[in-house]
Amino acid sequence: MLFSSLIFLYYFLPIILIALFIAPSKWHNPLLLLASLIFYAWGNVSHLFILMASVVFNYSCGLWIDRTSSSWPIRFGIAINLTLLILFKYTNFFLENWNDILLNFGYTSIEWTLIPLPIGISFFTFQAISYLVDVKIGRTSVQKNPLDLGLYIALFPQLIAGPIVRYQDIAHQIKRRQRSWQQFSEGIERFIWGLAKKVLLANQFAVLSDEIFSIQPANLDPITAWVGIICYTLQIYFDFSGYSDMAIGLGKMFGFNIPENFNFPYTASSIKDFWRRWHISLSTWFRDYLYIPLGGNRISPQRTYFNLIIVFFLTGLWHGANWTFIFWGLFHGSFLLFERIGGAKVLDRIGRPFAISYTLLVVMIAWVFFRSPNLSHALAYCQSMIGWNGNPSFQFDLMYYLDYEFLFFAGISLLACTPLLKQAWQWISDQKSMIIQWSTVLILITTFLYCTMHLVVNNYNPFIYFQF
Repeated sequence: MLFSSLIFLYYFLPIILIALFIAPSKWHNPLLLLASLIFYAWGNVSHLFILMASVVFNYSCGLWIDRTSSSWPIRFGIAINLTLLILFKYTNFFLENWNDILLNFGYTSIEWTLIPLPIGISFFTFQAISYLVDVKIGRTSVQKNPLDLGLYIALFPQLIAGPIVRYQDIAHQIKRRQRSWQQFSEGIERFIWGLAKKVLLANQFAVLSDEIFSIQPANLDPITAWVGIICYTLQIYFDFSGYSDMAIGLGKMFGFNIPENFNFPYTASSIKDFWRRWHISLSTWFRDYLYIPLGGNRISPQRTYFNLIIVFFLTGLWHGANWTFIFWGLFHGSFLLFERIGGAKVLDRIGRPFAISYTLLVVMIAWVFFRSPNLSHALAYCQSMIGWNGNPSFQFDLMYYLDYEFLFFAGISLLACTPLLKQAWQWISDQKSMIIQWSTVLILITTFLYCTMHLVVNNYNPFIYFQF
């Protein structure tokens, strides 16, 4: 079930809010857990048992870790969680590549049934691992109530696509949280802006991006190729940050403070700065649970470089079972190495505008590999971007898509990639004038209804991060 679907907006969410409003506070956690399980089962009932098995296992493993000083329980817990992730997410990938090797050497390929990917497994598995590790090192206390731990792992606002929430950040909120009308109204506002990002911006760019990437790269002229990757660059940002905004807004409605996941990443002045701003919960997870345990940058430069490559290899692999994602991760990692060995000093000297341009160029080229179905398609697309594909006879009609609505929202999106719109809205919201306050309410209601109209008229409503 998508947050940006009519059934969620007009049925599921209102029912949950009414139930929480009527029920006494002691029933809020069980109600939210039940709602989260229904939400997850909506996509595939059979996958619900995987989620529930994860909750039961990690609850039991957490108790085991808490009762002994041995390192075996934490090793066992991490191993089982990673095995679950590898089994469902990477088995098809490994077998496909193994069959390619067998066929190249003249052997018969292995036949197998494709294993479907449970939605959100990468997110709730990482949350479970962080919980076990934090219990082991004493960063947080063990949760002895299985329903409360189940709510932490399965809470539906961030279950499907994050942010990845640390148990220590939300444990006290699960136990006892204060709800207020101000927090509730802030949640509604944040949710509506996230919905607008997804429906009015991301979906607009998705149509043109998907159309261009569906064409053979050899048939693309440089202008069309650049338009395609620019559209995808905007689509994936507003798609994912819009979902995160909706998740944070829903959390506020329910009394939770879910951490921020984006901080205007397209204004970053280096790749290092980009990863401080993009998918913050994932980058900090890899930093705290992989990079630092490997030694971080407290060891020799050569080992630090190795650690960076390992982290970004796994970052790419985490995003999907495809060589394109692995290349995407290593591509980012290579530029982080470049910046660490001296590139950062160069960026400081050339000035912020040029540094931002460099970062955007690297990020967009990396997005080509992230978006493409395979490496050969990505490489051919990059050739089209610089005109190395000859003289394509195919003429793509860009003007068919560039209508007034598209251009209007394209202008809005460029401003929304910077802090300007957020600062302007915050300034307006801080005004004490009753007229201005009612005007902001009217703007929010109008935006919500306009998003609803788009959802009614347009059936095209993809969500990129559902595949992770």
